Amino acid sequence: MFDSENRNEGWEKQLLEKLAFSSVQEQRRARRWSILFKSLTFLYLFILLFIGLGWFGSNGVAISGKHTALVELRGEISANSISSADNINTGLQNAFKDKKTQGVILRINSPGGSPVQAGYINEEIRRLRTEYPNIPLYAVIEDICASGGYYVAVAADKIYVDKASIVGSIGVLMNGFGYTGAMEKLGIERRLLTAGENKGFLDPFSPLNPQQEKYAKEMLEDVHQQFIQVVQQGRGKRLKNSPEIFSGIVWTGQKSIELGLADALGGAEYVAREIIKAEDIVDFTTRESFAERFANRLGSASANALISAGNGWRLR
Repeated sequence: MFDSENRNEGWEKQLLEKLAFSSVQEQRRARRWSILFKSLTFLYLFILLFIGLGWFGSNGVAISGKHTALVELRGEISANSISSADNINTGLQNAFKDKKTQGVILRINSPGGSPVQAGYINEEIRRLRTEYPNIPLYAVIEDICASGGYYVAVAADKIYVDKASIVGSIGVLMNGFGYTGAMEKLGIERRLLTAGENKGFLDPFSPLNPQQEKYAKEMLEDVHQQFIQVVQQGRGKRLKNSPEIFSGIVWTGQKSIELGLADALGGAEYVAREIIKAEDIVDFTTRESFAERFANRLGSASANALISAGNGWRLR
């Protein structure tokens, strides 16, 4: 009888152990599958985030047939921005090289920026138009195309605007602040040691030197004349004989057509459909990745702080 009871107890114990072991295994399998599905979901969402933020750095160009190529120039033109000469010129080169490109639209929405960067883009546009004489390039202005933005636009075959676009500002400026009055009130003494009498050129913490001011104005005038020559070269006889054109003032898109600064009204879709005759638009704009965007914003903020402190000039 005791043997029978022991056997029954042993059998029940083994059954309970097996059930417990099976339950543990099932829980482990469930956890593994849960971890796998969570990992896949996380990976999927992470990939979507990468694509959405542009971390892959891809332009997403999908080419199926004859098309109009689009390159966008947005914001300030500077070496550290998305509208640097390197980025814009790369987009333009890819657009012209594509054998299915029927025409190129450079869509501009920029207040200006570096005369050097704008000059690089202007020169590259003229070079590409010579290398690919059968592919026209049209500038399409959105909200604003001023100063350095217009410096770029004049290299195009034609310039299209909206009637309310802001166009012009053909001029150069150098700005900054003078702190000498505030320093006197606060009892702050400026101690500036230089080797070279003009090394502290336009130092904002020192009184304005008349000779340095005169020299700065001469430099601005030199750059202004370069700007004027580029505009005259690009627009030619289309420009009206008006002294205000090069005064640094801006006009509406409608008025800019009357002055010969622009050619006609029209947006990118209109130009692609009616002028180039290739309604499908393929974007060749160089896009920056999220990492690049963060680094550039950080670097741009530092550079702008230094430029402001050093009275940097720009086409504005």
